[in-house]
Amino acid sequence: MTDTSTDSVNGPAQAQGVDGLDLEERNSLRRVANLRTELEDITEVEYRQLRLERVVLVGVWTEGTAEDAENSMAELKLLAETAGSEVLDALIQRRQKPDPATYIGSGKVEDLRAAVEATGADTIICDGALAPSQLRNLEDRCKVKVVDRTALILDIFAQHAKSKEGKAQVELAQLQYQTQRLRGWGGNLSRQAGGQAAGGEGIGGRGPGETKLETDRRRIQMKMTKLRRELKELGKARETKKGNRQRHEIPSVAIAGYTNAGKSSLLNRLTDAGVLVENALFATLDPTTRRTQTSDGRVYTLSDTVGLVRNLPHQLVEAFRSTLEEVAESDLILHVVDGSDPDPEGQIAAVRQVIMEAGAGELPEILVINKADAADPLVVKQLLAREPHAVVVSARTGEGIDELLSAIEADLPQPAVQVDVLLPYSRGDLLNQIHTGGEIDTLDHEAEGTHVVGRVNGSLAAELEPYAR
Repeated sequence: MTDTSTDSVNGPAQAQGVDGLDLEERNSLRRVANLRTELEDITEVEYRQLRLERVVLVGVWTEGTAEDAENSMAELKLLAETAGSEVLDALIQRRQKPDPATYIGSGKVEDLRAAVEATGADTIICDGALAPSQLRNLEDRCKVKVVDRTALILDIFAQHAKSKEGKAQVELAQLQYQTQRLRGWGGNLSRQAGGQAAGGEGIGGRGPGETKLETDRRRIQMKMTKLRRELKELGKARETKKGNRQRHEIPSVAIAGYTNAGKSSLLNRLTDAGVLVENALFATLDPTTRRTQTSDGRVYTLSDTVGLVRNLPHQLVEAFRSTLEEVAESDLILHVVDGSDPDPEGQIAAVRQVIMEAGAGELPEILVINKADAADPLVVKQLLAREPHAVVVSARTGEGIDELLSAIEADLPQPAVQVDVLLPYSRGDLLNQIHTGGEIDTLDHEAEGTHVVGRVNGSLAAELEPYAR
């Protein structure tokens, strides 16, 4: 990472600034190397058709190492490209905390503006959640659109939502984000709809009135109320399906993990689900549940869930609570991590934080280190040393899948009730239920019927009670 600032520094190189940082670091806006989008494989005609936004990334490095800061910017680059952007440049400002007025500091805004003009960018994407005043000040100074990390992720979610529930969740999150950032630009948004001069509205427009800003806020609140009502109705349908599974006491396994870690590929490998697999962040937003069974015939469900990410916006955590409920109400979590990622430990910590917030921190977990075919063996070895209950797999090649299936079978909840029954041959339906929902220790075919010794759940045990020996 090279320093591109032209600012001069007086005194010793290690002199301390008022915020405790080295003056040399404090006064520099650093360029992150190798983050420009490569478009060599796209023809000029295809590029014109794509009409990618041309963006410059900017971040504030407040804690951690330089490697941590560059990893965060590399993730922002992937997010920007997933949203449909061509990344032209990436800059980091070393600060103790973001500047409250301009995010990177007023002195560095000119350097950012120069980078925008030099590259011909039309958008700036900031690696953080910006206040409305910060967005406005950066846009006024740099003369291009400014987007923060939250708006970027919301845009990606809006592109990938497919189901009615997913689209409603995304729209609700976007409205929550917008209502906090409504502001009056010029006279249009602050004009009164009534009053003595009626703001130019004339006869029929007079009265107590409300500002355009207030009108926009009221309309957004009305729309949010409608969306919450729709989501509540859609949630009832989902609860019905879930209740049916619980009524049959089918164990559930939730696949959770960082975005683009390979969760959908793993679900396809385990169940032949045929779920969309795409090398893009947040390709899966809508939960997908498939039924499968263990080698000894026990049935359980596997659910693919939305990918998680560092600093996931609060609006999305709230809006996608239905997806997180799939995790919280499961019997076992398959926590998938990309073993080839530069910072797999950071991915694991970020996902576990969200799982904890969803109330699923105490559930059994199998850490699935995916993409073994592309991962550094030394990194995988270090992860296995830190995570005793982990399995190394490759969803692409099938490596380690049998070991993972065995681990799932071992960790699935065991049926609680011991039974010893003699089933008439006319009750093959009950025998089938024991096969699919219980564990059979011994099975013998006798003259009067089938003698079964094993373990089943409580509801099935009640049905088997008349045939107990």
